[in-house]
Amino acid sequence: MIDFILKEWLLIVSGLGFVLSSVYTMHLPVYSITELQVLFILFTLFIAVNGLQNSGFISKFSHLIENGKAIPFNLVVTTFFLSMLVTNDVALVVIVPLTLALNINRKDILVIFEALAANAGAALTPFGNPQNLFIYWFYNLHPVIFIKTIAPFSLVFLSILINWSFIVKTKSTVNNLPKSQKVNDSAYAYGILLLIVLLSILHVLPIAVGLLVILYALLFDRKALLVDYALLCSFFFFFGLADNMKILLASKIRDSSHVFLLSALTSQIISNVPTTLLFAKFTSNWEALLWGVNVGGFGSLFGSLANLIAYKMYVTHDNTGNAAMFTAKFLIIGYAAFFLAIALYFMLHAL
Repeated sequence: MIDFILKEWLLIVSGLGFVLSSVYTMHLPVYSITELQVLFILFTLFIAVNGLQNSGFISKFSHLIENGKAIPFNLVVTTFFLSMLVTNDVALVVIVPLTLALNINRKDILVIFEALAANAGAALTPFGNPQNLFIYWFYNLHPVIFIKTIAPFSLVFLSILINWSFIVKTKSTVNNLPKSQKVNDSAYAYGILLLIVLLSILHVLPIAVGLLVILYALLFDRKALLVDYALLCSFFFFFGLADNMKILLASKIRDSSHVFLLSALTSQIISNVPTTLLFAKFTSNWEALLWGVNVGGFGSLFGSLANLIAYKMYVTHDNTGNAAMFTAKFLIIGYAAFFLAIALYFMLHAL
């Protein structure tokens, strides 16, 4: 029981928050189509990545990375640019399992840096994360103006993360690297299925094609269905909690003059996506809102769904330990980036 509580505290806290906020507000949360789609996409992504891991592909690829140079740099930069194209959540679903498969030390720091890189990279494009897409459409923005507005945030943190990635030194945790396991034929199928899911995220294919991933796993590889259902349930509770929090906070917001700070701080509690939906009703200052919700992705575990994904994947992995220490490091580094980003905003707008 103690081990379950330590590993699944996120599920317990989100579940309690869901129940208590529902009782307090006398309101059953309403789930949007977008939120249900996010849950479905995450489920299919987890299956595809799990299948690739079972096939030996991730082990094979991680073996190639171990034999290369500048491992932290390669992982951080890849996460940053991948998140620009396929969202921060998807980038971490792909990169974090790859990182955890490496036979190196400092994997905790690498996962934290990858979470920061995913949030910073996704902020740069209108489709890098859900809040950006909403702001882009809601305020009818030109893509060049959008990117120009948020570019200082993304590029400054890319520079910081690159410099830190060279400072962090990793070394092998084994004397002789073991031979990577043989890749079986299912890797090709899961590679195609993963590509199909990514294309559905980019709106090239309909979301429903994700059913192919579930169908393949049911017919040929049921082990791939053994994904982190506790994390999916946490997201379900978290979306409901966020909907209840919107009711509590809506009556508190009267003035949009401090929308940047308020949106950044509110994101620490209810995540940056529902914060965006809430604040858009009260302000026409989209620049401050864009900065606020993206800066709000740093800091707490609840700042963005990407943080929850990276955190949960690390603490539930078989070859990681000391969840309390990882949590402390995640929050310390995350909040250092959070306050640095706030300082950057005010410095730029004071010029």
